[in-house]
Amino acid sequence: MKSTQYIRALAFAALAGITIVGTGCAVVRGQETTGAYVDDAAITTAVKAKFAADKTVAATSINVETLNGTVALSGFAKNSAEKSQAEYIARNTKGVREVQNHISVRP
Repeated sequence: MKSTQYIRALAFAALAGITIVGTGCAVVRGQETTGAYVDDAAITTAVKAKFAADKTVAATSINVETLNGTVALSGFAKNSAEKSQAEYIARNTKGVREVQNHISVRP
């Protein structure tokens, strides 16, 4: 009985340690704080959600990455109007400081 409790406690401690180390990786990768990492993740999620809601933007064809409030868009658009709309949506998302549009228009 005691060995089961010991194994559970050890597993819980390992899980907690992995969570703490995993969260701390954001700071190691060059971001300011763990809070900045969470903010960037929220911005990325908001931009992707707006892409999915917009019928003119193919959300699955455009990648969104955020670092310190700068959103980088990449992937492929059907035309220049879709590329422009994706940039417009990203620029008008709360928390976005800058947008780098690297979307390519397919011929």
